[in-house]
Amino acid sequence: MQDGEREPSTRVVFGDNLVFLRTQPAESVDMIYVDPPFNTGRTQIRARFHTEGGVRVRDESSGYRDSFADLPGFLEPRMREAHRVLKPHGSLFFHMDYREVHYCKVMLDGIFGRESFVNEIIWAYDYGARSKRRWSPKHDNILWYAKDPERYVFNYGDIDRIPYMAPSLAGPEKAARGKTPTDVWWHTIVSPNGREKTGYATQKPRGVVDRIVKTHSRKGDLLMDFFAGSGTLGESARAFGRDCILVDDNPAAIETMKRRFAGFGNVTWEKA
Repeated sequence: MQDGEREPSTRVVFGDNLVFLRTQPAESVDMIYVDPPFNTGRTQIRARFHTEGGVRVRDESSGYRDSFADLPGFLEPRMREAHRVLKPHGSLFFHMDYREVHYCKVMLDGIFGRESFVNEIIWAYDYGARSKRRWSPKHDNILWYAKDPERYVFNYGDIDRIPYMAPSLAGPEKAARGKTPTDVWWHTIVSPNGREKTGYATQKPRGVVDRIVKTHSRKGDLLMDFFAGSGTLGESARAFGRDCILVDDNPAAIETMKRRFAGFGNVTWEKA
């Protein structure tokens, strides 16, 4: 922060996100990013390790059961509340994968209106095992809905630039400047051995979330993630001068955020 700037606020809420959302005033949030369960049918677990005397020792694991008979039915009342609390210029970014994204898009079209759907962003990565029976799924889908499709935040000048795939075709000047990304974002996952890793099973990389925060909100805005998980949106919001509300009902998520935000000022902790 520069001298005289207000430190961004981070509000972390432990509890049922639907209960919490129903207590929030209408048109009070500038942008929502959510990374809900993907309905993989598995228990999402990631263990943490430490080294003692040169030996790798496993710590406790964190995770949750990711299985729903009707995921869109579970999400629908929460997304209606998301629409209600968004300001007129606000946007929703809904992070899902190939298993349920088509069902969820139909559900979101019914809430926001098909005219409010702006983009489907494909986050593509290249890490992990390869299938020998089908094309290996290595992407997630992020659906962008604007509450008012004629009025939303898109800070084109703040988009990070990436290298041209064929710089010789672009010419030296353009190649040096780089290009803005399309709706396909190539970005690695959180490195299992990197400094960014928190140990939370479904943590998403700062680079992907940072691009959304910088492009679709303004300094001083209030952002929200009510499937907060490891708290990536909170860390990104703070880095770029935005306030943030984070909600999760998983004790492991709250403990992860306590470690992640240790040393940060202006953080409050409460129960829904």
